[in-house]
Amino acid sequence: MKNLSEADIGDIITIIKNNANHSFKERLFALGLTTGAKVEVLRKGPKNNLTVYRIRGAMIALRNEEVNNIICS
Repeated sequence: MKNLSEADIGDIITIIKNNANHSFKERLFALGLTTGAKVEVLRKGPKNNLTVYRIRGAMIALRNEEVNNIICS
């Protein structure tokens, strides 16, 4: 198991657990980052701080500190 921020470009991973604080967890749930969701890593930005993910058909850019608490396989 690893954090979502550690996934490589082209990986398609499954969300296992979301350990973010309550208010941010709700935002991530609204974006589709729920347990069992398939997420594809599309590209990484400068200095690998910003990453673009495809989640349920939508492309979403998130910073590493936002996804460090998301455990995936």
